[in-house]
Amino acid sequence: MEFTIQRDQFTHAINTVSKAVSSRTTIPILTGIKIVAHEDGIILTASDSDISIEQYIPAESGEHQWIENITPGSIVLPSRFLGEIVRKLPGEQVTISVHDRFVTTISSGRSQFNLNGMNAEDYPRLPQIEENQVLSMPADLLKTMIRQTVFAVATTETRPILTGVMWSLENGELTFVATDSHRLTTRKATVESAAGLSFHNVVIPGKSLLELSKILSDDDKLVDIVITDNQILAKVNQILFYSRILDGTYPDTSRIIPQNMKTEMILSTKEFLGAIERASLLARDGKNNVVRLFTRPDGVIEISSNIPEVGTVTEEIVPSSTEGEDVKISFNAKYMIDSLRVVDSTEIRIGFTGAMSPFIIRPTDHDWILHLILPVRTNQ
Repeated sequence: MEFTIQRDQFTHAINTVSKAVSSRTTIPILTGIKIVAHEDGIILTASDSDISIEQYIPAESGEHQWIENITPGSIVLPSRFLGEIVRKLPGEQVTISVHDRFVTTISSGRSQFNLNGMNAEDYPRLPQIEENQVLSMPADLLKTMIRQTVFAVATTETRPILTGVMWSLENGELTFVATDSHRLTTRKATVESAAGLSFHNVVIPGKSLLELSKILSDDDKLVDIVITDNQILAKVNQILFYSRILDGTYPDTSRIIPQNMKTEMILSTKEFLGAIERASLLARDGKNNVVRLFTRPDGVIEISSNIPEVGTVTEEIVPSSTEGEDVKISFNAKYMIDSLRVVDSTEIRIGFTGAMSPFIIRPTDHDWILHLILPVRTNQ
């Protein structure tokens, strides 16, 4: 195998697929990047068993000639060295040549490296996915939906199913749900999908979605998504992103969302976030990062934190409106901050149902997103 490629293109592709390389794998070949050269371009593949990323670089695209002098073949090269070498080579072009016993020469300008490669035939094959059931959505929308939900997945493996985001599709509406059993977030959007396509309980690891988010563009270019029993495939530009789907049944979270509110208030998102962030400066040294919120008779909302060994902080906020009973509730400041940072609306509506009942945060200008937080029991 041999080819000469534009260094910047090669570097970008290596960086993209490297996101799927695990440094902790017990399978030596998975520490490498598989490179396959065809007459019309090259394909780079990396995998850690949970996710796999494949990127195709065409020999030419429009007026650009990215790859020249292609002799078809394949090789697996160690990811850790390949990326560093190519990134620091002096010339604008890189030549890759594979010799006997998989020894591979990487040269550019006056620099030349010889790397010991591995047999590409030993590299695990990516799953073959039937693509007749496709849903499509803009890359920036998918990126936003991931950002607005993935923070709420569980970070411990006590209940593995909660380490993922649950996807469901019904009548062209895609819903993401994430919970760690202390908080919940849901995000909905209308998408293009094959006629009659619907699914439920498709739970994708939060770590996989974070990696997918990194390769999504910030524009409205469509991403095609295919879901099977145990894999999801996202196609964007010249990249294929595969992830396993978690086994198990996601809990029915709809039952814990309260429908009737005893108190509702509308607040400035920025002002409320700032107050919680300041209160948490002391609270984060406490056991549960607890901040208290209560309404005063004059309509002002008081936010406070009291850590005996550190000190106290009190903030006052005047809501745009308040309806219903007085509120006195304690909650984890981090959970509130995480939710407020992804709301993307200038005002929020918070609904309370009691001191020890879940409360809900929604934007005032749309109903696509909902956050639920469980309060914290305190002795004060």
